[in-house]
Parts: sequence; C-alpha cells; structure tokens
Amino acid sequence: MPHTWFTADTHFGHANVLSFCGRPFPGIAEHDAALVRGWNARVAPGDDVWHLGDFALGLDPVALARVFARLHGRKHLIVGNHDHKATLRLPWSSPPRQLHAISVAGRRVVLCHYALRSWHRIHAGAVHLYGHTHGTIPGTRHAEDVGVDAWGYAPVSLAEALARMAGNALLEDELRLAAAGRDHPGADADADGQS
Repeated sequence: MPHTWFTADTHFGHANVLSFCGRPFPGIAEHDAALVRGWNARVAPGDDVWHLGDFALGLDPVALARVFARLHGRKHLIVGNHDHKATLRLPWSSPPRQLHAISVAGRRVVLCHYALRSWHRIHAGAVHLYGHTHGTIPGTRHAEDVGVDAWGYAPVSLAEALARMAGNALLEDELRLAAAGRDHPGADADADGQS
C-alpha cells in the first residue's frame, strides 16, 4: 500500500544553505547526494511525497531535472519562496500550489510553505505542516515543521509528525501551568488539601 510523506527546504544545489543552516556536509555535492539517499531510503516509487517548498536553488535546468528524476515517488510541490520557474516546470504529479489541504488516513492536513497561526477546520482536528523555518520555530499541538533540518535530512510520515505534535501539546500544557504559577494540576490546592 502506498504511503504519504512530507518534506521541505531541501535546497538542492544551494551551497550557502550549508553554512546558513549548519548542515553537516563538506560540500553541496555531498549534501545533495545524502538528501537523495535519505529520501529514497524512505520513499517507495509508488508513494506520494508532498514537498512544502524550497526544493532547489542555483541548479541549471539540466542538473535540476537530474536531481528530480533520482527521487522516488509521485512528487507534489507546495511553492516556497525559492521555487523559481525552472522548479515549477518540473514534472510534478499535481500542479504546484501555494496552499493545499489533503486527507491522510482520515486526517485533514493543511499544507503551506509558511507556518500558519490558524487554518480551516483547526478546531475539528485539521493539522498543519509547514517548512521555511529550518527547524527554528517550534511546532505546536496542531502544527509541525517537516523540513529536512527538523527531521534528519529525510521525509517524514504524518504519524511521526503527529507524535511530535503530541509532545508539543504536553510542553504547551507545562508552559501554561508554569505561567499560571502552578507546577502541576493539583498545585493550586493549599497545604491541607483544600482548594
């Protein structure tokens, strides 16, 4: 059965991303080869991969097409700020778009390159996946960065993103309690157990 995967911010061919993001590769050729290996280790040819923007930067059209062809799966693009005409013209499996919602295993997933604060059906269980931030903006109980900097330079499944969101929810609850001056839910009872 085919799987659905998510990723963002691969920046194939973009040498400056190594220093900008502290990516642990000696050069861009090694970086690109490692990202292709990480992608293909997870993604089967029949799987869907939603790339949430910034696929490549600085590659000529021939090199860009070569990298694209090496990647397994049916590839879909949510357009990022570095996705220029040559990237948009690649043979994506669906038309590139700015914002899109899909359903994975019955869960509504809102996809955008940028982190959103709210989206349609957020209160009905819809979650949001994004890129752009290179792991610098923490996720929430409803949203998570799926970029390669946040996930070991490989695509991520929805189950993995949801597990991280569950951890984010626990952290949010702890922070909310700390802000209210309570260490735990029973901390507002006085010493003799009375509220």
